[in-house]
Amino acid sequence: MRETAIAVSGLRKAFKDKIVLDGIDLDVPAGTVFSLLGPNGAGKTTTVNVLTTLLGADAGTVKVAGYDVATDAKAVRKAIGVTGQFAAVDELLTGQENLELMVDLSPGTDRKVVAELLKRFDLTDSAQKPAATYSGGMRRKLDLAMTLVGSPRIIFLDEPTTGLDPRSRRTMWTIIRELVADGVTIFLTTQYLDEADQLADQVAVLDQGKLVAQGTPDELKRQIPGTHVRLRFADVEQLAAAAQLFADATRDDESLTLRVPSDAGTSSLRDLLNRLDEYALSAEEFSVHTPDLDDVFLALTGHSTEVSAS
Repeated sequence: MRETAIAVSGLRKAFKDKIVLDGIDLDVPAGTVFSLLGPNGAGKTTTVNVLTTLLGADAGTVKVAGYDVATDAKAVRKAIGVTGQFAAVDELLTGQENLELMVDLSPGTDRKVVAELLKRFDLTDSAQKPAATYSGGMRRKLDLAMTLVGSPRIIFLDEPTTGLDPRSRRTMWTIIRELVADGVTIFLTTQYLDEADQLADQVAVLDQGKLVAQGTPDELKRQIPGTHVRLRFADVEQLAAAAQLFADATRDDESLTLRVPSDAGTSSLRDLLNRLDEYALSAEEFSVHTPDLDDVFLALTGHSTEVSAS
């Protein structure tokens, strides 16, 4: 059994008469990626602010790295690292100077960590250049490197890849996976649901101050109907004949495709193919489509992913 990195029970927070968090329960195992999703105003930022001791809770208990955020805030801060949505680097300083500044602010930290982090994040060649000259991806890497100076075991990442090009985004994914492989716990908020799908061991969906779903990405996707088999035929005659075999199928004459609802089980797929074969019908293309986290998000919150970043 993994130890618990973050334990939240009955967390409540209100601003005047507006309830922002209404009884939140979370359990984040150490050495995993936990992703919190939700539309604007759902309470994600408030949750992170409470977990990182920036905001006090009105009720409930919150423990991070085994410490109560209300009574042991100092110990919590020593155990965590926080990387915000916007890179918090000093643009007038070089990459190396930014890291050295963080070392100076972290008593007991050996300066040799600077060279190690520059190498780990592929910033050695740019170490002597002002951060103002860095690309967006380089700044995000430097920002995360600065967060790692104190060797935190729990890191809060707020939309770490927003605005990055695909290559830089993939690089950040690799770095996150390496951190987790080293035993670091990642608490991730992201506007990219495919990012949560790729990285997260557990996902929680927050909406209007309440957790509306929690589980692995696959568990959440299995809760949403919509799995179907897509068949493409050579001509409209074969398409029409196949459409007669499946009462719930949806045909598209323009693309010559047939969409057949399915539970994606092996026996169901085998029955479908056997039935086509029985009537001497053959599809040119065959694919199984399952709901993704976008479908889950929309079904649970009633919002599209376009408003999921907050």
